[in-house]
Amino acid sequence: MTDATPGPLTTLAACLPLGLYVHFPWCVRKCPYCDFNSHPLKGSLREDEYEAALLADLDLELERYGERAIDTIYFGGGTPSLFRAATFRAIVDRLSSRAAEVTLEANPGTVEHGSFTAYRRAGITRVSLGAQSFDAARLERLGRIHGADDIRSAARQVAAAGFESFNIDVMYGLENQTVGQALSDLAEAIRLAPPHISWYQLTVEPKTEFARRPPRLPSADQAAAIEDAGVELLAQHGYRRYEVSAFALDGHRCAHNLNYWRFGDYVGIGAGAHGKITANGRIVRTTKPSQPRLYLAGAAGANVAVRRDQLATEFLMNALRLVDGVDPQLFVERTGLALESLAGTIDDLVQWGLMHPDRLALTAQGFRQLDGVLARFL
Repeated sequence: MTDATPGPLTTLAACLPLGLYVHFPWCVRKCPYCDFNSHPLKGSLREDEYEAALLADLDLELERYGERAIDTIYFGGGTPSLFRAATFRAIVDRLSSRAAEVTLEANPGTVEHGSFTAYRRAGITRVSLGAQSFDAARLERLGRIHGADDIRSAARQVAAAGFESFNIDVMYGLENQTVGQALSDLAEAIRLAPPHISWYQLTVEPKTEFARRPPRLPSADQAAAIEDAGVELLAQHGYRRYEVSAFALDGHRCAHNLNYWRFGDYVGIGAGAHGKITANGRIVRTTKPSQPRLYLAGAAGANVAVRRDQLATEFLMNALRLVDGVDPQLFVERTGLALESLAGTIDDLVQWGLMHPDRLALTAQGFRQLDGVLARFL
């Protein structure tokens, strides 16, 4: 792999794609596997107050980066769809340019504040439904408050509202799950004809209920067998894997998430939201207060510059999750580092058959050993 000329980060920022992530921290019930910043709703939803805080937060961010157009917006949570459509409309309208993709996460079966038609009219262009499973017992074990019929109903409503693109999340590697049971869940999702499916393995994260009371998950070999069978089933129905857990029909990749994986910039607003901004010759990670009461009270967040010796690892931890990887020049452009800083490790990985020689991309064998490959760059 040949080297490329490094480019200064100072002149790069204006050219980088910029996303906007908006976090809604409340949900009806905290799932036992969830390590996101989500808080079970107690009492009434503080919609007006939170909307005002989000808009004030956004205005401050736009003052800093207002010369850069927002390309994509992602409303995540928690359960954003507990909020009325007008809240999303207010945020979309605050931007001077129209974002090409605006995604809203929604949980089937929750007490939604508005219809999918209203969300579409508010500027949402893409919906992501958190199905996880179609098996009643497993849904209950996962702490979900919906059933299989709720998922089917929500998918039909999304399609009827005129959304051209939507995603369904499906988990595998659930408690005592066999290959056949996992494929049954996946086949149910495929039957609903979403243009995008997120097929990802359940992992037990620290400080979650599952960490305190671990479920009996399939072994590593069993989980690998489930993954392989699921990837094959998805391919048979036209879903191309483009990231570790992301599969899409042609033309339906998630642009917002692709920006993350390609080390683009994104503004984060809302309680617990994270951001990444390239400015003044450095890359800064931003974090907003995670507790809703502190965020609503106007508490300051944190800004931490990424150390130069961490940039390569951060870039690769994202980019190598992509099946096609990235062009080597993107590493140079988005980190300000010379590619030769990776030369020794890359040469070893190429020699071992784990990485392609002309691109920052893993081979099929390397993709199976992703965690081990990434460890080589630490």
